[in-house]
Amino acid sequence: MPLPEPACPRQRAHRRSITIDGYLREDGLLELEGRLTDVKDVDYQVASGLRPAGEALHDMLVRIVISEDFTIVDVCAVSDSVPYPGGCDTIGPAYRQLIGLNLVRGFRKTVGEMFADVRGCSHMTELLFSFPTAAIQTFATFRTDTGEAQDDRKPFQLDRCHALDTGSETVRRYYPRWYRADGEPKAE
Repeated sequence: MPLPEPACPRQRAHRRSITIDGYLREDGLLELEGRLTDVKDVDYQVASGLRPAGEALHDMLVRIVISEDFTIVDVCAVSDSVPYPGGCDTIGPAYRQLIGLNLVRGFRKTVGEMFADVRGCSHMTELLFSFPTAAIQTFATFRTDTGEAQDDRKPFQLDRCHALDTGSETVRRYYPRWYRADGEPKAE
């Protein structure tokens, strides 16, 4: 369902885009490449000079390599376009501190703490917050979602969002083995 029509005529002034592409490498590891761009639809004056309309103010890229258990084994972070050249574009190597972290175990909280304030780039850090779910979706490409567990473990996606609460109608319908009526303990 689309958003309702705007209440008033408007003109776009800014676009932020975040994209993440997931790749399966020949060595069996997964690689995620993320990009955050900010583009103004009008000329924009910053302290370092005028940024013409349509030219990226921010263009940040992060590549991470992860193992099957979502552990980060390599990181590369770069800034192709920044408002303060010689400043913003020097923080990329600090993001190698992510190596060893797990994308699905407290990642967002840890990243927020590690790179808060002057210890990181707010835009690059924001981009990283999208990586856990992108990693899950990339891995899901190679796993069958038929509602049947491959072993006796509850499917990973259950109890991780509103629709897939194990007490929901969705789970009763598509994952009946893992459904719990209200008040029952969640199946593990």
